[in-house]
Amino acid sequence: MKNIFYSLLAGIVALVVISGCKKDKTLGSTKVSAVSNLFLPEDGKYVKIPSGASGSLSFEWEQARAEDNGLVLYEVAFDKEGGDFSKPLYSVPSDGNGLYNKLTLSYSDLNKIATLNGIKPQESGKIKWTVRSSKGINVQNTDLVRTFEVERPTGFEVPDAVYLTGSATEGGDDLSKAVKFKKTPDGKFEIYTSLKAGEYHLVDGKTGSPLIFSYDGAKLVEGGATTVTGNKKVMRINVSFADALFTTAEVTKVSLWFSPDNKFWFDLPYTSNGTWEIDNQTINLYEASWGLDERYKFRFSFKNADGSATDQFFGSTNADNSAATASTPPSYYYMVPVNNSQWDFTYKFNHDFHKKNADIKVMFNADVPAYMHTVTGK
Repeated sequence: MKNIFYSLLAGIVALVVISGCKKDKTLGSTKVSAVSNLFLPEDGKYVKIPSGASGSLSFEWEQARAEDNGLVLYEVAFDKEGGDFSKPLYSVPSDGNGLYNKLTLSYSDLNKIATLNGIKPQESGKIKWTVRSSKGINVQNTDLVRTFEVERPTGFEVPDAVYLTGSATEGGDDLSKAVKFKKTPDGKFEIYTSLKAGEYHLVDGKTGSPLIFSYDGAKLVEGGATTVTGNKKVMRINVSFADALFTTAEVTKVSLWFSPDNKFWFDLPYTSNGTWEIDNQTINLYEASWGLDERYKFRFSFKNADGSATDQFFGSTNADNSAATASTPPSYYYMVPVNNSQWDFTYKFNHDFHKKNADIKVMFNADVPAYMHTVTGK
């Protein structure tokens, strides 16, 4: 019996030793070679990023070898011309989540790297790159490094969100109170807001250390601040990051147009946050022989930066509508640019408001799903 026990014990010890050997062998298989050749882009290549264009730059290198003949993972690192890659500007796995010995780098990401390198729009600068190989651990650095020169386009990477902040703005210098721009379908940004004497700039976030942009009098630029002088004014600001365009116009008034009277009933005073509002206005609908005529829309009047005056009507997405009721959905009140026709693209007041007072509010801000207005009975 004792011999059987010792035989079993010896067997267990042997299994542990074998298991340990296998484990050591597995750990040893994490060794890979360093990349021994870089193919593309050629050293010194000049790359001009087209403004607003899609495209990419290809990077290729010779495959590294794994001791166990298994798969090798790759990471491409980028750094300043004088950097040593100890703290690279940017690093990214190769194509195929790191499996392929090539990288397809979009112009968008290339522009980000150039920005991190301190290269300004419409200027060029040199960037170094190298490739690291591994099996997830035991990273192998290569001594091979190549340099390319990149020229940034006129514009900037389009941020996910944009805010207005500074002493001239409605939120003041408190970053947490920065006023949000509305992103338009074509990837641009617009805001209706008031500005007073002071300074303002654009940021891409309301916390931490966001990117800062400003208007230098000709175009959108990185950093800085824009100075405002004179009395408080309601402004429309349009920004296109892709081509660094920045335009402003003063909103001199917002008026309600009543079609049956062929005239404007009243102007709506500006309150804040892209909102115009007037309370307790009597709604006298036109009493025609066939019934009540209730059609209306709005007109914005602008004073452009060059001093010229322009008008833009805002109305319904439909050329004709039914009269509003208590159950009419909010989308009925969405506002889009329309023509100056007396009758077309108008809304129709709820007949319950006839000869009664109502509050009317126009909201052109980022808090609503679309530019819109409301009419609330008293």
